[in-house]
Amino acid sequence: MFESAEIGHSIDKETYEKEVAVLREALLEAQYELKQQARFPVIVLINGIEGAGKGETVKLLNEWMDPRLIRVESFLLPTDEELSRPPQWRFWRRLPPKGTTGIFFGNWYSQMLYARVTGEIKDSQLDGLINDAERFERMYSDEGALIFKFWFHLSKKQLKERLKALENDPTRSWQLSDVDWKQSEVYDKFVRYGERVLRRTSRDYAPWYVVEGSDERYRSLTVGRTILESLQAALKRKDRPTPQPHAAPLVSSLDNKGLLDALDLSLKLDKDQYKEQLAKEQARLATLMRDKRFRSHSLIAVFEGNDAAGKGGAIRRVTDALDPRQYRIVPIAAPTEEERAQPYLWRFWRHIPARRQFTIFDRSWYGRVLVERVEGFATDADWLRAYAEINDFEEQLVDYGIVLVKFWLSIDQDTQLERFKERESIPFKRFKITEEDWRNRDKWDQYVDAVGDMVDRTSTEIAPWTLIEANDKRYARVKVLKTINDALEAAYGSAKKGKKD
Repeated sequence: MFESAEIGHSIDKETYEKEVAVLREALLEAQYELKQQARFPVIVLINGIEGAGKGETVKLLNEWMDPRLIRVESFLLPTDEELSRPPQWRFWRRLPPKGTTGIFFGNWYSQMLYARVTGEIKDSQLDGLINDAERFERMYSDEGALIFKFWFHLSKKQLKERLKALENDPTRSWQLSDVDWKQSEVYDKFVRYGERVLRRTSRDYAPWYVVEGSDERYRSLTVGRTILESLQAALKRKDRPTPQPHAAPLVSSLDNKGLLDALDLSLKLDKDQYKEQLAKEQARLATLMRDKRFRSHSLIAVFEGNDAAGKGGAIRRVTDALDPRQYRIVPIAAPTEEERAQPYLWRFWRHIPARRQFTIFDRSWYGRVLVERVEGFATDADWLRAYAEINDFEEQLVDYGIVLVKFWLSIDQDTQLERFKERESIPFKRFKITEEDWRNRDKWDQYVDAVGDMVDRTSTEIAPWTLIEANDKRYARVKVLKTINDALEAAYGSAKKGKKD
C-alpha cells in the first residue's frame, strides 16, 4: 500500500515555482467559490509518519489560501471537559461549517493508531474504532461534506536519514522531539496498523491519499493539486447524486392497526393515588441523582409526543425533584442558520451532558423521522438513513455510560381537541397553541404511522422507547418518573455487576 511512496519522488525548483503560481490562484478561486455557495464543508485529516512534512504542508496551505476560511484543529490530550463526554464529542463539536475548511491533526485515526501501537487497545477494539470512523464518515459525506484523508509517508530508511541529519545540524536539531525518536522505534508496528486502517476505511466518499514526504516540493504540490481537483469537481456538481432508497410510501398497516392503537389510554390515577406516587417517585429520583454512582454517568431524557400530550407538565414534575444546577432543558424548534451549516445531528451533539449532569430534550433528533418526514422537509433518502445514524449515535452515548430514556406521550384525537380548545380559552395558555398545531392535527393518521415506524426502527435493547398513555396527565407524569428511576437503578446495578465480573 505504501510502495509508491517510498521510491524517491521529487520536483525540481523551477517546475515547482511555475506550478505553485498557477495552483495558488486556482485554490483561492475555488475557496471563495466554496464560501459563496456554502453548500458543503471541507475536512482534511492529517495522518502518517512523524517528520514526513505534515505540519509544513498545512502551513503552506494556509499561505496559499485565505486562512480566514480555514480552521486548523489539533487534538492532543483530551481536556477535562472532553473527558466528561463521549470520545467522539471533541470531534463532533469542532466540525467546520458549510463553506469553510477544517484541518484536523491528531484526529480519530491518530488516536486509535497510537492506542494500538502502545498496546492500550487490542485488534478487536481497533476494528471497533475503525467501524465507528467509517460510519461517521459515511454520515458526514451523506450530509454533503467533502472529506480528504492524507497519509504522509517516509520509508524506514528515509526516516532514519532525516533524524540523523537533524541531529547533526545545530540550527535544526531543535526540530527533533521525543515523538520523532519514538516513531523510529515503533516504525514497523505503526506502518502495519496504519495499513490496516487505510485498507478498511478508504472509500469512494472518503478516500485515503498516500503522499511521499521526503521531498517538500513534491508533497506540497501533490496535496495542493489533490485538494484543488476534488474541490473543483464538487463545486461544479450543483446537486448531490440522488440515491434510490427502499422507501415504501407512508401508509397504514394492512389491517389499519398501528402500534399506538394498542395502548390503553383509559389508564388513570385518582388524585390521592397521584399525590402519593408522585411524591414517592420524586423522592426516589432526588436520591438516585445524589447517589455517588451517578458520578460515572450522565442522564438524557428525550420527550416526544402528540401536540398537547402533556410533555411540559411531565418535564416540570421531573425537574421539581431536582436542584436546578443538576439539569438543563433543551427545547428543539426550527434549526438556526448556524445549525443548518452543520450536519443534522450537530445541534444535538453540542448539548450532550457532562458526567453527573442531566439534559432533557423537549423534542429531539427524532424530528427528522417525524415532522420532517411527514411534512416533506426531508427527502426519503435523508429520513431513511437517519434511522441508522440515530441508532449509532445513541449506541455511542450508552457505551459511554449515559443513561438514555426516550418517551412518546400519546393521547387520542378527542383528548387533543379538548386540550386545544382549553388552551385557546385560557389567556395564559394561549401561547401553547399555534396554527402549526392545527395543521399537524389534520395529518393525524400520517403521524401515527410515522411514530410506529420510528419505534420499530429505533427502539433497541440499549435505548428502548417508553410509550406513555397520556390521556390522564397524572398517570403519565408518574410513569415518566418511574421509568427514569428504573433506568438509573438498572445502570447502577449493571455497573456493580460489571465490576464483580
